Amino acid sequence: MISTALSPTERSTPGRTKHRTVLERHALYDVLDTGLVCHIGLVLDDSPVVLPTGYGRDDDTLYLHGSTGARSLRTPPDGVDICVTVTHVDGIVYARSLNHHSMNYRSAVVHGRARPVTERDEKLHGLKVITEHLAPGSWDHARGVSNKEYAAVSVLALPLHEASVKVRAEGPNDDPEDVEANAVWAGVLPVRQMFGTPEPAADLATDLPVPTHVTARAAAPVAGHAATDTAD
Repeated sequence: MISTALSPTERSTPGRTKHRTVLERHALYDVLDTGLVCHIGLVLDDSPVVLPTGYGRDDDTLYLHGSTGARSLRTPPDGVDICVTVTHVDGIVYARSLNHHSMNYRSAVVHGRARPVTERDEKLHGLKVITEHLAPGSWDHARGVSNKEYAAVSVLALPLHEASVKVRAEGPNDDPEDVEANAVWAGVLPVRQMFGTPEPAADLATDLPVPTHVTARAAAPVAGHAATDTAD
């Protein structure tokens, strides 16, 4: 059984604004499951590299993928230490002073050793998890992965054992004298992401209807908004 709480380590414990830290494991899942792109940080040839990529979560494992031609994914058999982040911006916070302008956000940071997935069944499972995260319903709808395509893609598996979540979901934190002066508007400008109307490919030969799994995805919000409310 997976614990319902995160167990922060020294490197996964936020050093600032600790009061915004959320320790419930479901909050980590919520941030990951409603994101579309993650950023992978690692050291390559003694230099830091940060790469955006697609991902998918299955229980307590995060699957990442990329081209076998990418040096960053040519990991040794025992894996590579990486840091993965996912962030949602939910609002721009306008304060009465410039110093207190901020953002409302939900963010997750995962540390760990990512292992290369080489066993065929798990690799295909990882690719399915990633596909279904980005485009639910596509794995059973589109053509399957060919041997050539299978050989050209790398999959990494990262355990979600060492992670942190931070959430800001409130208004400006102005100084009392600025609030009392009441001279400048303050508040939050919400940020919302949404899918548009599906657009058929220019080379679609026939008037095929848009699949129901695509229309269902189009009707859903890109990222859900956390109900967690923390003190500023």
